[in-house]
Amino acid sequence: MRIPNVAPGAKVLAFGGYQPSTVVTNDDLAKTMETNDEWIQSRVGIKERRVAGPEESLADMATQAGGKALAASGLAASDIDLVIVATCTPESMIPNVAATVAHRLGIEAPGAFDVNAACAGFCYALATASAAIRGGSAKHVLVVGAEKLSQWTDWTDRATAVIFADGAGAAVVGPADEPGIGPVVWGSAGDKFDAIIVKDRNSFLHQEGQTVFRWATTALAPVALEACERAGVDPSELAAFVPHQANLRIIEAIARKLGAHNAVIARDIVLAGNTSAASVPLALSRMIERGEVQSGGLALLLGFGAGLTYAGQVIEIP
Repeated sequence: MRIPNVAPGAKVLAFGGYQPSTVVTNDDLAKTMETNDEWIQSRVGIKERRVAGPEESLADMATQAGGKALAASGLAASDIDLVIVATCTPESMIPNVAATVAHRLGIEAPGAFDVNAACAGFCYALATASAAIRGGSAKHVLVVGAEKLSQWTDWTDRATAVIFADGAGAAVVGPADEPGIGPVVWGSAGDKFDAIIVKDRNSFLHQEGQTVFRWATTALAPVALEACERAGVDPSELAAFVPHQANLRIIEAIARKLGAHNAVIARDIVLAGNTSAASVPLALSRMIERGEVQSGGLALLLGFGAGLTYAGQVIEIP
C-alpha cells in the first residue's frame, strides 16, 4: 500500500470562542438557594458564568465558535473535510451536532461525528483530528468543544448549579511540515464512573465533588508531565498551561505540581464557569484575544472529567 501526500505533522491554525450573553452572578444564585458569593468563590473560584437561553441551542453555540475559528484560520469552508464536535450535552442524540454545524457553516459533505469524553472531549477530538491528518484521512479539520450544561443542571442544587455553564470553543487543524500537536496522553478511571453522572434522560447532572477533587489533584499532574515528556518539552519551556476549567483550586494544585514557572495559567473559570468540553478551547481563545500568549509559544492542554476520562497534549499556539 502506498499513501501519497501524507502530512508529516499537524498543527492548530486558529482558535475561536463563543459565550452566550446572559450572565449569572453568584448574587443571582443566592436569591434562589442557600449560598453566597464568598462561599462559591472560596470553594470553586467562580464569580460569574454564562447561560444560554431556551432559544439558543448547542448547535447554535458550536456554529458561532466554529465560524470564528474558520475565519481566523484564513481558510474557506470548502477547505474543511472533517468536522468533530466534542460534547456531552446535546438536546438529542440523533442527529449528531457535527453534521448540523458543518451544514450551517457551508462545509459540504465533510466527515462529521461527535465525541463524548465529557470535559476531556476537546483534547480527545484534537488528538483524533491530528491523527486523521497525519494518516491521510483528512486535510483540514474543524474541532469544536461545545456544551449547554444549563439544560442538564438542577438549578436548586447548590453542589452543581454554582459550577456549570454554557459556551463553545473551536480550533481549525491543518497539515504541517513539523508537528505542532504533540502526542496525546489519554486514559480513564472507569471505577469512578458514577462520580459525575446523568442517570437517565429524566435526570439532572450529579457530581460527587470531593471524589472528583481528590482524583484530579492526585492523578492528573503525572499525566500533564507525561504529555510534556512525550512532546520533548520541559515544563519550563511552556508559555501557557490550559487545563479544563473545573475548579480554581484544582487548576492551581495541578499547576504547582507541574512546575511550569514561566507559563501563563488559564483561569477562565472565574468569569466563565465550568463549560466542560468547551472550557479548554474557550480559555485559550480568550488568552490569545487578550494578548496573554504569543504565536509560536507552547501550550499544554489538559482535559479531565466524567467517565472519569482525561487527555493532554502540548501544542504550538497559532
